[in-house]
Amino acid sequence: MTETPNPHIIDADTLTGEMRPIRRAVLALGSNLGERMASLQGAINAIADTPDVWVTAVSPVYETTPVDCPPDAKPFLNAVLLIDTTLAATRLMDRALAIEDAFERERGETPNAPRTLDVDLIVVGDRRSNEDFLRLPHPRAAERAFVLKPWFDLEPDAELPGKGPISELLAKTGVDGLVLRDDLELVVE
Repeated sequence: MTETPNPHIIDADTLTGEMRPIRRAVLALGSNLGERMASLQGAINAIADTPDVWVTAVSPVYETTPVDCPPDAKPFLNAVLLIDTTLAATRLMDRALAIEDAFERERGETPNAPRTLDVDLIVVGDRRSNEDFLRLPHPRAAERAFVLKPWFDLEPDAELPGKGPISELLAKTGVDGLVLRDDLELVVE
């Protein structure tokens, strides 16, 4: 006996014609101005509140020496989130920028200036992009211990597409300038 679908039930995907796969994404968080820990926790809360986004893991917090920042920059607090999402990468980027704006992130002329909050998309599934608005995988992630080490803590076997295993990338960058902050913990509420 075969079943015939009920013609009176409308599937939302049928209406849009879209099937949106669930993709794993890696987001890096950083803050070196204001209430750094509160900014990171607020970002996690905002990401977790985003429809079609599920936070699956949060790394330990690291205090890190600023990289490529102005000489007067203070140390950062950094962490990495793993999420599953059905959002398009561009919509996820829009959300990341909106969260930064909500925490009064100022964008100026100075590259890598101190900031209240930085939310970077490192990887979104296997999506590749070289647009000015969205570069995936993140172009400098392979050189940033403050991204690689917290990510390694969550997924030691992960690979950065086009660059290789993060364990090998981390071995090249080293962990100088990173201090694990056991006294600080980020949570998904």
